[in-house]
Amino acid sequence: MTTPESAAHDYDVVISGASLAGSAAAILLARRGVRVALLERRSDPDAYKVLCTHSITANAYPVLEELGLVPALEKAGAVRNEARWYTRWGWIHPKPAPGGAELPFAYNIRRSVLDPMIRARAAETPGVDLLLGHQVTGLVREGGRTLGVRASTPQGEREIRAGLVVGADGKDSAVAKYAGLPTQEYENTRFGYLAHFRNLPLHGGIGQAWFLEPDMAYAFPNDDGVTVLAVLPEKTRLPDFRADLEGSFLAFVRALPEAPPVDSAERVSKIIGTVNYPLHSRKAAAPGLALIGDAALTGDPLWGVGCGWALETARWLTDAVAPAAAGHGDLDKAVAAYARTHKRRLTAHQSLAADFSKARRFNAMEQLMFAAAARDEAVARHMHRFASRLIGPLGFLNPVMMARAAVVNFRHRRAASASAR
Repeated sequence: MTTPESAAHDYDVVISGASLAGSAAAILLARRGVRVALLERRSDPDAYKVLCTHSITANAYPVLEELGLVPALEKAGAVRNEARWYTRWGWIHPKPAPGGAELPFAYNIRRSVLDPMIRARAAETPGVDLLLGHQVTGLVREGGRTLGVRASTPQGEREIRAGLVVGADGKDSAVAKYAGLPTQEYENTRFGYLAHFRNLPLHGGIGQAWFLEPDMAYAFPNDDGVTVLAVLPEKTRLPDFRADLEGSFLAFVRALPEAPPVDSAERVSKIIGTVNYPLHSRKAAAPGLALIGDAALTGDPLWGVGCGWALETARWLTDAVAPAAAGHGDLDKAVAAYARTHKRRLTAHQSLAADFSKARRFNAMEQLMFAAAARDEAVARHMHRFASRLIGPLGFLNPVMMARAAVVNFRHRRAASASAR
């Protein structure tokens, strides 16, 4: 049933940004009876985000299933994102327990494939109007409440009113800016460059990440035989990279332990990146407004969590607001509930990432856990669950697993000491 208030709206929800978070939210909301306007500033339906890890963490697999995208992803050649990680104690390679279930996974897939796929799925969902070439230029507000957006369109300026405005428009969110939402920013003392290579064999054919303390690197195999190779050095190395980007990039990769044979591979993209990528967090909601994906929280790209959290926040928002957005409940209370979920689920992750983005070496607890994970399969599987964002920092550092790690490391030191005698 439509309330008199909602009858004055053009839509129940207007979403700014038709990338992962926005398209996912539009699909999920519309399936629950919500009328959605999905705005995308770019006019090309095949537009995609270029600077990305191109990896979806396993925490978002249930969202991909709910969206019905898993068969399409596998048909498109998405690679299940098994990975191993280099540390000063050796390689951590999580493997299933003997006789146990396979490790949780999601996918590596280039955004040039993923973005048009999910946007097309949104466009064909009943209840969603995909409005390309619509760039938000302001918000309609009254008494501190957001009532809609103003947008520049191919036909001129337009005002679109809705019970809820959702900012899914990335780290530089125009919706957040026009709403005056404060931003908590954390300096990132690493910079990053990446490139795509074809025919770049990786050890075991799986993703690799290098924790070099303080520098980082990763190589993720993707669809169509393309590997995304990224380096994230500490900023003291920036002058050398600026002087010779290609030479510095390749030299960095060649020096990696068990380095991928980059010189024999075909580079199929430019070397792209950013020298300043701070982390930031924003309050995820205000009266008549909510933020999802990078608009609400932008993490450190070295962890590759952005795509997964874009999808998860879209579902959290839908679960919280869908009935009220369709006219069956208190929308303000629903939006506030979403904001609480967002804060509870992601604040600790962001706090840890912000601390690590200072390009410091591992602290004592990290040394304990990483060293043990390189030596013990159970600790390695536990680390995989954290890297997949299936558990939070407190779950990762739970007393039982820390005690196991301490025992593993003690036994290793004792064995090493005995062999040295």
